[in-house]
Amino acid sequence: MAATPAPPAAPPKPTWDPRKAEPPPWLRPTIRIRLTLLYGGMFLIAGILLLSIIYLLAAQALNVGSELPFKIVSGQVASDSCNFPQSPSAGELNDAMNACVNTQRQHALDNLLSRSLLALLGLAVIAFAFGYAMAGRVLSPLGRITRTARRVAGTDLTRRIELDGPDDELKELSDTFDEMLDRLERAFTAQQRFVGNASHELRTPLAINRTLLEVQLSDPGAPPELQQLGKTLLATNERSEQLVEGLLLLARSDNQIVERKPVDLAEVANRAVDQVHAEAQAKGVEIRGERGLAVVQGNGVLLERIALNLVQNAVRYNVPDEGWVEVTTEAQHGQAVLVVSNTGPVVPAYEIDNLFEPFRRLRTERTGSDKGVGLGLSIARSVARAHGGRIIAEPREGGGLVMRVTLPL
Repeated sequence: MAATPAPPAAPPKPTWDPRKAEPPPWLRPTIRIRLTLLYGGMFLIAGILLLSIIYLLAAQALNVGSELPFKIVSGQVASDSCNFPQSPSAGELNDAMNACVNTQRQHALDNLLSRSLLALLGLAVIAFAFGYAMAGRVLSPLGRITRTARRVAGTDLTRRIELDGPDDELKELSDTFDEMLDRLERAFTAQQRFVGNASHELRTPLAINRTLLEVQLSDPGAPPELQQLGKTLLATNERSEQLVEGLLLLARSDNQIVERKPVDLAEVANRAVDQVHAEAQAKGVEIRGERGLAVVQGNGVLLERIALNLVQNAVRYNVPDEGWVEVTTEAQHGQAVLVVSNTGPVVPAYEIDNLFEPFRRLRTERTGSDKGVGLGLSIARSVARAHGGRIIAEPREGGGLVMRVTLPL
């Protein structure tokens, strides 16, 4: 008996938080800043050592605190900078001269130290500026690699770095990155080709089956058993069509959105509410909430799919009596926010990640219900990521969920 395969693990949670502001560029510990501090710090340490050696050698040469190599036997000594006693003895005069000379030596050393410190400070500023310029010159290929990577992630996989220069580590990194982009471009091209072929190969037979079943059901002379079988097969065929459409949309939405246009999330949410309004009335679920202006750059069809999937799930997984769904949109902190909250069954916090897995539902691992094919939240998360945003689900106190979609303006 074959062992049952383990269910796929939940993907890691996104680490990017739209509510957390990025630090200013001059406060980021970039490699250029670190190299600048390294170069300047090494120069500063070397300058301090050199200054200490010069100071010690100068102090040793001047012999501060030592006696004069000569003595006064008799006579008078006059000085403008030293005070000598009047009519001193030879010993007093020698002591006064020793003190005067040692004072002058100390003044000379202090003057040397202060001027050397000023010179060291000036040279340190020059060294840091030179180190910053040289670090920028050395790291300029990395900046080019980073800019290319950002353009590739946001728009086009056909871009390449094509770095010129000596065959060093940065050139090797650039060539490796270009090779990786080549492989990625081939993989994405093959995926797009597969999605196109699958779209045709899977939709066509399902459409033919639906047409044949509808023709059979339109025959008034068909027996009731055949009519019932046809309705069952038509419902199964419709479910298969929804599954195929969901899989294809999930495959397409995993890529970044290349063509972006201004889209108002409020308008998208209103359209989704209009489409689900009849189903909500049939289930006795009230849809409410204020939807403010929140314009983002993206694909309107895919963004409408996010709102439709979330509102449909909120209506279908609700309480049977006096249930409600609240749909709001607003712009805050440089983000467009769509929030869909609803009443419903209590959802444990540890089950939240599983809800975003394809074909996974609460407390069930595969689809087996008439509420959908189990791809709604997977598609919503994939579309949000393709637009540079994220979707967060939180259990609501009293039952239900709060789904929050944040997209960059």
